[in-house]
Amino acid sequence: MEDYNKIIESLGVSFIKAKNIKILQPVTIENYYDVENTLILMEKGSIYFGKDKETVREGDLLFIPGGKMVSITYGAGDSVNLTNDDFMSNKEKYFQSTIDNEMMEGAERFSYVNFEAKVFDSVNFFASLDIPPFVIENDKIRSIVKSILGESASDDPGKDRIIKISTDYMVVEIIRFILKNRLFVEQLATNSTYFKDPRLIDIFAFIKEHLGGDLSNKVLANVANVSEDYVGQYFKMLTGINPQDYIEYQRMEMAVTLLRTSKKSIREIGKDVGYKDTAYFCRRFKMMFGIPAGKMRRRESLMNV
Repeated sequence: MEDYNKIIESLGVSFIKAKNIKILQPVTIENYYDVENTLILMEKGSIYFGKDKETVREGDLLFIPGGKMVSITYGAGDSVNLTNDDFMSNKEKYFQSTIDNEMMEGAERFSYVNFEAKVFDSVNFFASLDIPPFVIENDKIRSIVKSILGESASDDPGKDRIIKISTDYMVVEIIRFILKNRLFVEQLATNSTYFKDPRLIDIFAFIKEHLGGDLSNKVLANVANVSEDYVGQYFKMLTGINPQDYIEYQRMEMAVTLLRTSKKSIREIGKDVGYKDTAYFCRRFKMMFGIPAGKMRRRESLMNV
């Protein structure tokens, strides 16, 4: 249990946004994807997800780890099948956002909280577990989500502090739910290795600080004080992923952040995250996210309505 306490203590948790959504028309998004973690509370109606169309019933929660692509259907009945790209171009036909749940009485609707949880502010924790989306039946987490939604819609003093505390609490309860129900325990146990080897922590910190620079295995070997031939094997042994794949994920995650928050050109953003060839950056971006970088810029996230 001590290892799990270390995991929780190392996490930097950040609230991104929370909204209530009215479903105007059933829609299936074939390749839903977001960098941040998403926790959806089904208020009325149904959501279906994954290849087997698992059901999220009223009152249940669907947790989608950051970086995990999934097919998801909002609403019962015949749905329109869309890609991320098509949905983002026409989302007002399918979703209506409001801070007032009373305006949605009788309609199919859901709420969601979008958040980050990063180990040492570097590694997207839930993404690093490589776990699929899953349903949560838990009154305590449901209550926390409703509290966050209520605070987000208020103008009361201290709301940001309450939201921060509540989001921290929510993440701890999600991890407790995973442990109590023995979900993905092997992945959690593997991740505890992050906190036993300071050389790995040094590599994570170096990558975070030098995303736009040279992050070859030769450079990482010097950081960890191991041989260039061994550093890739060492990194994969502890994390389950080779270092260059991890670096590309971190670079693309930063690119998404810059696309959403800055006015820099795509060429500048590609350079900032370590890609000298803009065309190559754009190809890799579309391959990872399913949409071009330019279209990602026109959204705050897939679920932002």
